[in-house]
Amino acid sequence: MPRERLVMDMRDTVVYAIGDVHGCHDELRALEQKILLDALQFRGRKIIIMLGDYVDRGPQSRRVIEHLMAPPPKGFLRVCLAGNHEVAMLNYIDGYLSLEPWLAVGGRETLYSYGIDAAHLANLYASSEEVDERIRETIPASHVGFLRSLPVMVCSEQFVFVHAGIRPGIALEEQDEADLLNIRSDFLAAAHHLDRWVVHGHTIVDVPTLEGRRLGIDTGAFQSGRLTALRIVGKYGRLLSSRE
Repeated sequence: MPRERLVMDMRDTVVYAIGDVHGCHDELRALEQKILLDALQFRGRKIIIMLGDYVDRGPQSRRVIEHLMAPPPKGFLRVCLAGNHEVAMLNYIDGYLSLEPWLAVGGRETLYSYGIDAAHLANLYASSEEVDERIRETIPASHVGFLRSLPVMVCSEQFVFVHAGIRPGIALEEQDEADLLNIRSDFLAAAHHLDRWVVHGHTIVDVPTLEGRRLGIDTGAFQSGRLTALRIVGKYGRLLSSRE
């Protein structure tokens, strides 16, 4: 089933978009505290938009998912988008992806966060099917349900929030879901031809810099220790970091 695409009226709304978390629970909590303090100066509706990739690579994927399943900070609405790593995890759980390719992109760390050592299981069981069965029964059904429920895009009259980007020259409602989750070069090269501001993650940058009408805010928290948010009020943006 295709994932939901949300259309929101963002007038009189303060939006905080947060880049790729990748299992960095402590950085997410620190950044949320910064956001709560920053938001005190504003009235009206306040929304946190998570740009996907909550699992893999970092050490605490399970805690990140549990945190995002819980109520948002007081006074905020929170929308969590899907990233390509959530889709990879589901593809493994659903049997469309074998274990090794998922482990290679960070699934090993995700499984550790659930108390699972894939290499140890491989020694315990004779077949890969048994290993898969043990893993799949360990991951809580509620977590799997949460990952399945994530929309793939939020857009307003002026802004698009998406994990990877959009394919230039194609209407938003006709965008291919695989592009929204995975696109890189075709989108990055077309930054000056976009008709809305696109806020995205997926491609790691050292310092988020506006290029044309796109801003990537994935600062590689799992390796840099810096999780980044973009606050948008009207047409003005400001960056916040978990580390400053």
